[in-house]
Amino acid sequence: MPRIGDIAPDFESMTTTGKIRFSEYIKDSWTILFSHPADFTPVCTTEMSGFALEKDFFEQRQTKLVGLSIDSIHAHIAWVNNVKKNTGILFEFPIIADIDMSVSKKYGMLQPGESETAAVRAVFFIDPKGKIRLIMYYPLNVGRNMVEIKRALVALQTADEHKVSMPLDWREGDQVIVSPPKTVAEMLDREASDYEMVDFYLAKKSL
Repeated sequence: MPRIGDIAPDFESMTTTGKIRFSEYIKDSWTILFSHPADFTPVCTTEMSGFALEKDFFEQRQTKLVGLSIDSIHAHIAWVNNVKKNTGILFEFPIIADIDMSVSKKYGMLQPGESETAAVRAVFFIDPKGKIRLIMYYPLNVGRNMVEIKRALVALQTADEHKVSMPLDWREGDQVIVSPPKTVAEMLDREASDYEMVDFYLAKKSL
């Protein structure tokens, strides 16, 4: 099972947009890989629709979306068509047909305590270097939180760009946390700065 900081396991699979080599498809881009238990199920339909409706947000954040479930490519296409006919929402991102469960096993999406035949609702945030930066797991009967997925992505990208950390409940535009000083000289410089000082080890600033 991959962990935060690991390079995302590579694979080649058929998807609803054609065959992809994962490492090549996601190269130099942020990526969110997410699994759902099965096609034609109610919670999954709301989740996949939620990702599709946020297409512009993820494009603006230069982030690719890749879905997965343990269903055939034919089931995926039929489900995409069904949702489009009933709601007008089209799943344009690739959905992996993981019928042999090989990708699910590589990513720890199969958790026997929950189900041996369906992938849990896993979300992997992968950076442009192919490194896994954040992992979320949800049980089969609880849908994901799109607000938190978007917030987490913005936080990761902002932290990387500005070399800072994020406090509890951080939202875009909020103050960020500056790394603690590593020397006495840095500590003294910080005391003379315009940072919001809670203490020498906890200082905040606006971006």
